[in-house]
Amino acid sequence: MTHAAALSRSSRRDLRIGFIPLNDAAPIIVAHEHGLFHRHGLNVTLCREVGWATIRDKIIYRELDAAHALGAMVLSTTLGLNCLPCPSLTAFVLNTHGNCITLSEELWQRGVRDAATMRDEIIRSRHERTYVFGVVFAHSSHRIHLCDWLRSAGVHPEKDVRIVVVPPPQLFRNLVAGTIDGYCVGDPWNSLAVREKTGWCVATSPELAPGHPEKVLMVRQDFAANEGERHLALVSALAEAAALCDDPSFRPELARLLARREYLNLPERVVAASLLGPLELGHDRRTDAASFIHFHRDGANDPSAAKAAWLIDGFTRHRLFPPGHDLPRDLGRRTFRSDLYHQAVRKHTVPSHEAIPVSV
Repeated sequence: MTHAAALSRSSRRDLRIGFIPLNDAAPIIVAHEHGLFHRHGLNVTLCREVGWATIRDKIIYRELDAAHALGAMVLSTTLGLNCLPCPSLTAFVLNTHGNCITLSEELWQRGVRDAATMRDEIIRSRHERTYVFGVVFAHSSHRIHLCDWLRSAGVHPEKDVRIVVVPPPQLFRNLVAGTIDGYCVGDPWNSLAVREKTGWCVATSPELAPGHPEKVLMVRQDFAANEGERHLALVSALAEAAALCDDPSFRPELARLLARREYLNLPERVVAASLLGPLELGHDRRTDAASFIHFHRDGANDPSAAKAAWLIDGFTRHRLFPPGHDLPRDLGRRTFRSDLYHQAVRKHTVPSHEAIPVSV
């Protein structure tokens, strides 16, 4: 009996994996749709969720076994920042890069082109209004990107502007309604704003923080301990899926898959913008999509100490830890488990994605 067959026989209960409708959920969706979870002996149910707080809470209360999650959320949930403490970890980074800072068309008309002109506009309008920017979660790479971008021009994120938390699918609607003036989010919500001419991209995350960790597979630490075999099988299936997602010949099929109603429920051309390129930034500006999001290339999937350190440093730099909070010295090592990633890849990997049927 194969390892996958034995695992399947001993694991009758479906694993529930949550995701948010974003392009960077791709490895989870591909592993499900192309039978990679099944090949590794897993029965999986995907659960589309509305926002990151929901993902976090369903992990905490065991309504999800694993989830597409912000890398930063593994840290904040373990520490109990704005939630009950719940020791969590990741053994797989789903992607690096993939975010943009998108600003309103009104700001373009007011002469904003970069962080420096944004500062000038804030100073010019300070007696009339306070500019409001959206991020997807209080503790996130998006908040780090936005705060770094603002501070690069001398704007104080806590005093000179308001930063509010809005679930990813709601950011575009709030930009259209004028309740926010810009946001930082993953695609397709930037490309949708550009296509609808309600916003434009002022900066991309590869420019702001090359190689930064973005989404991860998040689990409770006790799930990894008690369901070790299934956890490692999950990681191995996702490693295959991520490699497939980075195959240029598969990207058209990936865009069609993600656009489906049960996943992102958006026009395929919007989903494809940052996967196939060129990535339109608005106002006749564009960039190469090949460097915009990495699902597998350049060691993207390894939850290394350097990836954890980037997030912890961002939290510290922007005072996202509560005053007086004692930070465990081994926080990065306990939450970003490179050892489990390498164990999974060594133990469970089956023949490469070249054998996976791909419809084109």
